[in-house]
Amino acid sequence: MACTIEDVTDQFDPLDVDKPLGDLLVGHEGDTSKFLITVLEFLKRKTNFFKEPDSKRRVLDAYKAVSGEGDGFKAGFFGAPKPTASRPAGKPSPEAPEASPAVAAEAGTSSAAAAAADPQTQPSRSEPAAAAAAAAAPEQVSEQQQQQQQQQAEAGPSPDAELAAEKSDQSKGIKPNAGRGADLGSYSWTQTLQEVSVAVPVGKGLKAKQLDVVASKQHIRVGVKGQQPIIDGALSEPIKADETMWNLSDGVVELTLTKAEGMHWWSSVVAGGPAIDVQAVEPESSKLGDLDPETRQTVEKMMFDQRQKAMGLPTSEEMQKQEMLKRFMAAHPEMDFTNAKIMP
Repeated sequence: MACTIEDVTDQFDPLDVDKPLGDLLVGHEGDTSKFLITVLEFLKRKTNFFKEPDSKRRVLDAYKAVSGEGDGFKAGFFGAPKPTASRPAGKPSPEAPEASPAVAAEAGTSSAAAAAADPQTQPSRSEPAAAAAAAAAPEQVSEQQQQQQQQQAEAGPSPDAELAAEKSDQSKGIKPNAGRGADLGSYSWTQTLQEVSVAVPVGKGLKAKQLDVVASKQHIRVGVKGQQPIIDGALSEPIKADETMWNLSDGVVELTLTKAEGMHWWSSVVAGGPAIDVQAVEPESSKLGDLDPETRQTVEKMMFDQRQKAMGLPTSEEMQKQEMLKRFMAAHPEMDFTNAKIMP
């Protein structure tokens, strides 16, 4: 489905736009994300592209066509494709893309009209039936695909799709526990933005002097003297060693580590150990009210930016820069921003 375009010619050679597009990319300092946003904003202002129900799918189809993942464009934004040179029958061009059902139907109609005009090329009685069946085949296939898609939507995701989604979630890390940490086999841990609490079971009946507990800026070791340490490795993040505290309670060593670099979440205690999905970490909403205004604003901004990055969207700072640029451009319509370089 082609979209309505204001003041843009229908016919063009893609090579003719290499220079202006190259200049536009240079104006964005080579940032392809900003370049694509500008192109989409152009479509939004000058066309009805975003009013079409399948605009998002068409963007994905365009990406697949250019990257070679798909079958190529079946209908461009600017109407029908350019005519190609004629070829002998039975020798299709190896570089020609697969024709869409609409194009195939038009080609079938043109061939039938040409055959009717030339008595020597009229098909036999069986050939018209075959031609009609071939013309109707794309519509039948399309209807079958729609029915299959509707049945799949009603049946819900397949077990394979659910397994793939589960593996994708696992690749980001394990799900955080209620304390924004993890419950592991030999120990568990929780965290706030300032501290990390580690609980290591060592067995009842032991005294503090029988334990081996060491926490430096970059390393941690916890265990019983004379035995293999339960935890022994480099910390995933630095701590303030002089503020470390620990105690023995009911057979469990409880350590409190102060983060050297606060205001962000740890993914693990020991470097290389099981990591949590930090994007799934959110402080309890009831706790935000206990923070001072400055800290609360920082926490909320961090949570927002994490969600935006996870969805591939601009962060709060990037959105602010874009909004400032839009206001400046609106206030100065006489200026040409094509080759403008926006400093970060």
